[in-house]
Parts: sequence; structure tokens; C-alpha cells
Amino acid sequence: MGKNKLAKFADLETYPHVFQMSSSMLRGGVGFPLKGKWNSEFFKNDNPIVLELGCGKGEYTVGLARLFPDKNFIGVDIKGARIWTGAKESLEKEMKNVAFLRTDIEMINHFFTAGEVSEIWLTFPDPQMKKVTKRLTATNFMNLYQQIVKPGGLIHLKTDSNFMFTYTCEMVKSNGYRVNVLTRDLYRSGLVDPILGIQTYYEQQWISRGIDIKYIQFVFDPRDTFTEPDVEIEKDTYRSFGRNQRSVSQSARKGEGELPVGN
Repeated sequence: MGKNKLAKFADLETYPHVFQMSSSMLRGGVGFPLKGKWNSEFFKNDNPIVLELGCGKGEYTVGLARLFPDKNFIGVDIKGARIWTGAKESLEKEMKNVAFLRTDIEMINHFFTAGEVSEIWLTFPDPQMKKVTKRLTATNFMNLYQQIVKPGGLIHLKTDSNFMFTYTCEMVKSNGYRVNVLTRDLYRSGLVDPILGIQTYYEQQWISRGIDIKYIQFVFDPRDTFTEPDVEIEKDTYRSFGRNQRSVSQSARKGEGELPVGN
């Protein structure tokens, strides 16, 4: 491990707004002390809590917190060296409505209680084309989110991946979630505002390669059962290349699985 990473890990240990707990500890019965108490004991307010899952460098966590001082934002990622960027910026700017959580997303229900979260942002997650249960919009994750998100809360997905977007649209349709916003080409849609205009490190890479950015926002009401969509989706061929060689494929621009807004 490089010295730079070690230095970042050391910094995270000292940051008062960064929380780290291993999966083994949680599975071993060690409870997270702020579960159900984020508002009362950490943020010291009753403002809504918004999560960015797979937050990477935390661009959305910090950007949204800057735009909405009346909400609390928590970035979640397993990569400490990535979290460090957003954690350092928010600490230096003395942002009181920002926190970071280093853990596996599969363990998220160990950190929040029922209804404690109002919104979830999924920003450029790995589409996990080979394994359904690893996709952050798969029904097993919907079941997990349902344990912490309040009824009527919002789920946002922003992605470069046609595969991930199409799958999510099919999942939403199969389970009857109401769609508020949907576009396969965000920056030509006329929908861009200060919120959707926040660009992550990875998003800037995709845009520079001419890849359209997709966005969907849907309402997260409780479900007793979940239906996994049974559909064949063309894979994103550009992801098979090295990062510096990725380019637009025909599949990145196809319009599969469209849903009308409001369904």
C-alpha cells in the first residue's frame, strides 16, 4: 500500500465526521452507536438525511450539502482513499451537514433505522452486468433500502451506463414505482439545474468521451414483495476497454426500456 493511501487512512481516523466499522464487527453483533440517532446526536437537528451510496470522492455529497444547508448528507463508500477527498473538503469548509460512512453498502441497514433516511443518490455505480444481486438498483437492494428509507422517499440514479439505466427502468416498471423524472440524455434534456449539474470525477470522464448521461428519479413506496425484471439487456461494450480507450458504443445510445414520466 502506498504512503499516500496510508496518510489518507490516518487522516480519516482523526476526522470527526467520518465513521468506519467493518462488516465483521457488525456481523459479530457490535452495534453502530448512531443508528436511529444521527439527527439527535450527530447533526443536532431534525433535518432530512440524504445518502449518496457508492459516493467515491464525495462530489455529490459535498455539492448537495452546499446547495441545501437545511438537509443532512452522508456519503457511503468502502474505499477510504476516495472518501478522503470529500471528507477533507467538507472539514476544511466547516460544513456541519456532511458526514461520511466507510462500509459495505450491503450493511447499510446496520447504520440507520426505519424511516431515518429521506433520499438516496446512486451516482455512477458499477452496473454489475454479470451479477444481478450486486446492482445497486436490484430488488434485493430495494428491499434493503426499504428498511431505512421513509415511505414516499426518493431514489436518484445518475449513470453513463445504458445497461444500468435500462435495467433500472425495467425494475421500476416491474414493481410499479412512480417515476418523477427520466431522461437518457441529461445535458440535452433541458432538465439540468444546480443539483443535476454537479459532476463527479467519473462523470466528467464519460462526458469527455461523448457518452450520454442518464438520470431517473422515482418515488420509493413500500412493497410487500418485489419482482425482478425478466429482460435481456445489451451489455455496455465500451466497458471492456481500458479507461483511456473507452468510447461511445451503439448500445450506449439505444432507447430501450423507456418509461413515461408519472407512471
